[in-house]
Amino acid sequence: MSTSTSALLLHNMAGQVIADPAGFLRLSWSKHPRAFDDTCAMFTTAAAALQRYGWERILVNQLSMRPFTPQEQQWISTVWLPNAVKESHYRFGAVVVASNLLTRLATSYITTSTPELPLRYRSFDREETAISWLLMQSS
Repeated sequence: MSTSTSALLLHNMAGQVIADPAGFLRLSWSKHPRAFDDTCAMFTTAAAALQRYGWERILVNQLSMRPFTPQEQQWISTVWLPNAVKESHYRFGAVVVASNLLTRLATSYITTSTPELPLRYRSFDREETAISWLLMQSS
């Protein structure tokens, strides 16, 4: 299934999840303080959308994001990520990284903690480059 226009799927204090008509999800993290439940809602919405649209690619924009907390890191890497790969067929993640070193380190922990999963991540400084790479990926 595809859409002809972008569709806002979720907006909360953590950020927003958008279905891009090019065939991938956009997770844009906000600069605001967030609750653990807001983070979980972002990722849960993304997994459900991957299944609904039959997609396997996510563009993650972390330019303004605060670092993940240890609780978020643990949940994402041990619960959400394995389930998203297994049940939602998540395969490719293009991450537009923050300039904040702590945010980069918190994200790096997640992307390197599950090497056994069939998932490719790549980090970028510019969204345009990330989208170009993401659109070239398919399983």
